[in-house]
Amino acid sequence: MSTIATKEIGKPPSKGRIDVRHFGLSYPTIDGPVEAVCDASIHVNPGEFVSIVGPSGCGKSTLLNAVAGFLKPTEGDVTLDDEPIDGPSADRGMVFQQYSLFPWKTVKGNVEFGLKMKHLDKSSRDRAARTLLGLAGLTAFENKYPDSLSGGMKQRCRHRSCAGHGPKVLLLDEPFGALDAQTRVIMQQILTNMWQRLKISVLFVTHDIDEAIFLSDRGLLHDGAAGHHQGRDRDSAGASAQQSMMMSSEFLGLRRGLSR
Repeated sequence: MSTIATKEIGKPPSKGRIDVRHFGLSYPTIDGPVEAVCDASIHVNPGEFVSIVGPSGCGKSTLLNAVAGFLKPTEGDVTLDDEPIDGPSADRGMVFQQYSLFPWKTVKGNVEFGLKMKHLDKSSRDRAARTLLGLAGLTAFENKYPDSLSGGMKQRCRHRSCAGHGPKVLLLDEPFGALDAQTRVIMQQILTNMWQRLKISVLFVTHDIDEAIFLSDRGLLHDGAAGHHQGRDRDSAGASAQQSMMMSSEFLGLRRGLSR
């Protein structure tokens, strides 16, 4: 793993520190164990947005699933705020590339499901859900079902559902991979705004170098070999500012370095 960049925005929260130390995971097969990840270490500060970027099959999703608590390491340890991660928890919200919504629940019902984990009464859940839907631009669709939504709307709904119960960490596994280019840019901006508002730690997996540079405070290049150290300052850009940034010499230099 190697660092792309870091920059603090405002005062970070005190909770949500992720530590993965000398992580290794292997799978037993009839031909012997297959090593998925070997001796990987990452650190995410409370409130930090960190991306893991690398080619398909390098173990990015395996690391993310270990932080989510879905996988247990063969070697090393994974902790959240110095507590071992030994299974899934409401402290960690997970967004997959698939939309992962309950098809029998309305948009508002899907968002409220996460809020139920906080044991809020119905009135409080209703107010909180409508606030989250407003932030996602989905208020007009609160009584619709997932099959009537576009791909971008489904992901916005899923993000709000995961963030609604107030996790310390939001984990995203290539959530925009199935979206068209224009919707993807919109979703990147929505995710950035949500992260800045909620001030939670984000660990984001992608194979898209441009996406990692644009979104992250810090990016970790995971390619199974020694990586390169690259840096940039975060900019909470709008669509036009994002386009300008992606044509800047600094951005293009980072992209060339990470593409070698």
